[in-house]
Amino acid sequence: MIVETEHGTYELIKNYKEGFDLLAFNERYVDVAFDRYQYLVGDVSAGILRIKGFNSDPKSPRGFKTIPDYLNESCNLNTAYYILKRIKVKD
Repeated sequence: MIVETEHGTYELIKNYKEGFDLLAFNERYVDVAFDRYQYLVGDVSAGILRIKGFNSDPKSPRGFKTIPDYLNESCNLNTAYYILKRIKVKD
C-alpha cells in the first residue's frame, strides 16, 4: 500500500494491529532526524508513537535487517507497529 504523507511517499510494508495513523505520523516526524533513513518503524506504546529509522545497508548496525531485533528487544510484546519504506518520486 502506498501512503502519501507531508514528509514524502512511503510503501506501507507492514501494518500490525492497524498501528499506522497518518495524523500521528505527520505530527511526530522530525525532518532532521528521519530524512536520512530509507525505512521507518513506528510503534505505539501507552498511546505514544515512537519512530525509529533504519537505512538500506543490510550490514549496518542500523540496517533494515535489524528491524526484527528492534521489534523484539525494544517494543512491548504484541504492540501495534508499522514499517514504512521511502519511495523516491520522479519529478
